[in-house]
Amino acid sequence: MIIKNICLNNFRNLKQIYIEPHQNMNILCGENAQGKTNLIEAIWLFTGAKSFRNSKENEMISFDCKKTEIEINFISEGIEKTAKIIIDDKKNLFLNDKKIKCASEFAGNFNAIVFSPTDLSLIIDGPAIRRRFLDVAIGQLYPRYIEILKNYNRAVMQRNNILKDCYKDASLKFLLDDYEEVIINCGEKIINYRKKYIEQIKKTAPKIYEGISQKKEILDIEYICSSDGKGLREKLKLLRNEDIYKGVTSVGPHRDDIVFKINSINCRDFGSQGQKRSVALALKLSEAEIIKEITGEQPIALLDDVMSELDKSRQDYILNHIDGWQVFITCCETGHFENLNEGKIFTVKNGEIF
Repeated sequence: MIIKNICLNNFRNLKQIYIEPHQNMNILCGENAQGKTNLIEAIWLFTGAKSFRNSKENEMISFDCKKTEIEINFISEGIEKTAKIIIDDKKNLFLNDKKIKCASEFAGNFNAIVFSPTDLSLIIDGPAIRRRFLDVAIGQLYPRYIEILKNYNRAVMQRNNILKDCYKDASLKFLLDDYEEVIINCGEKIINYRKKYIEQIKKTAPKIYEGISQKKEILDIEYICSSDGKGLREKLKLLRNEDIYKGVTSVGPHRDDIVFKINSINCRDFGSQGQKRSVALALKLSEAEIIKEITGEQPIALLDDVMSELDKSRQDYILNHIDGWQVFITCCETGHFENLNEGKIFTVKNGEIF
């Protein structure tokens, strides 16, 4: 997969931008707050996922402007394609000039991985960030998963509202049945998707981690399911009274987690800062390998200001590993890329790219 050109109008501080990136390495160099990450974010939106910065869509429109437009021409499966996103009071998506209904239809047409400083805390933070990693990665490969997840989350929210009412009026319990059916049906599908994806990660990430650690350490990955080996239906019914007391749904994929162990020791609790960063790096590179294995195409790699966060050995590993990919890397100075043979270096300043 290769991006041939990118055109942006009024996207954050990028007013009018047109660039033709190199098919391999693209370095976006400039001081902080000049617009480097904005370009990375704009490219990422074509995966169909939400912003990796957790931004609201209306925040992406330049000040004093009513809308933003982003367009890319790219080659996928040997075919040149065009995709466009227009954000005004809503988001409008187009693929080959045909309007599509929702972001889930965008998913699967354009694949990318993004690695940002936030991902370096993928191991450190709570379970929500690890579940999001799974959901975004799976959603790119299986667009149907996005709709299943939306339906599940909606049912959980509605069940939680009823649980709070049941605490005051127990006669309302019968209202829980319909939402629990949705939670069970969608939840079991989500768990199956996640377990399948984790099995794929377990084949690739430990090998990548072995290379990063120079074969000194072994990475093990485990999906922790809150239904604890029992069926989701059985567990929901068992915990219904407790959930009414607490006012929340305490079991389901929205409560699940991933555990990473290095040499059989929990990395989150006992790993060094370097080990945690290495695990996060292995996960993101593994995500790319899985995309290539399933789709047959190498995804676009978006690396946002991570080189400064990694030591020299990890910098060298990531640059060697992504050789031959189309890559966009943001940085404040080009010292990490002195030996760049193939690629382009773009300067980003005050919302302009040249």
